[in-house]
Amino acid sequence: MRKDLVSIADLTKEEMLELFELAIEMKDKVKKGVEHHHLKGKVLAMIFEKPSLRTRVTFETGMYQLGGYAIYLAPQDIKLGQRESVPDVARNLSRWVDGIMARTFAHKTVTDLAENATIPVINGLSDLEHPCQILADFLTIKEHKGDFEGLKLAWVGDGNNVCNSLMLASGILGVHMTVTTPAGYEPPEDIVKQAQELAQKSGGSITLYNDPFEGVKDADVIYTDVWASMGQEAEREKRLRDFQGYQVNSKLLENAKNDVIVMHCLPAHRGEEITDDVLDGPHSVVLDEAENRLHAQKALLVKLMG
Repeated sequence: MRKDLVSIADLTKEEMLELFELAIEMKDKVKKGVEHHHLKGKVLAMIFEKPSLRTRVTFETGMYQLGGYAIYLAPQDIKLGQRESVPDVARNLSRWVDGIMARTFAHKTVTDLAENATIPVINGLSDLEHPCQILADFLTIKEHKGDFEGLKLAWVGDGNNVCNSLMLASGILGVHMTVTTPAGYEPPEDIVKQAQELAQKSGGSITLYNDPFEGVKDADVIYTDVWASMGQEAEREKRLRDFQGYQVNSKLLENAKNDVIVMHCLPAHRGEEITDDVLDGPHSVVLDEAENRLHAQKALLVKLMG
């Protein structure tokens, strides 16, 4: 495996499948209370520019369960790029700790950290990608659906960072993914092109739609996310208007397969992009996804820092 995980496309299909197997193995050990201190004495620095529940708790708990330590660096602690340049932070941390996880606004911050650090750097979220979330997502899909090939995954909502990473991973794993957005909210063309090129090699496909009922037709998985991400609060009212008709609700689910699973990376704006009865209903696997952040990231930490 490469030294860093900046983009989900840094991984091959084989590496992803290996991560899923290791994650399942360590998940089983947690359930049985079996110690697995693969990273005993190792230290992970966690840089946060954005608030977090799942990312902080799962990385911190994961390092603890692996026998290591995690140091939380809040926005005010280092003022990344203001008090000190990103390359200097990367070089300094490389002398003290064994890995860096960064949850940032600009994707360039993560790439700059990776280029200047001599230790592994993990993208915990940027405005372009969310690879750790996608590892948890496909681990969850594997648990519920088995094989990936031939699977139809339908995204409904904004063409955001989660959508970008999902497209790339779908392309790598041979999944048929549809992306349904209002006009003007499509994912970036270069990411779509990259995902489609990956899909051509794997037997998958990436198709864009504007009609959600068409996009979710016969879907095995429906995935949504908030319509206004962190940093887009000023656009919130406009987005609420533009995304009317793109809500994941029981009527939309009728167009998918009977055993469809519904995913959301959380936090959710209940009553906006998804209704309570779907989010809390029998098709929802959102808490499995949230739990699997822990196990998927632990597998990644072991592969990169072990």
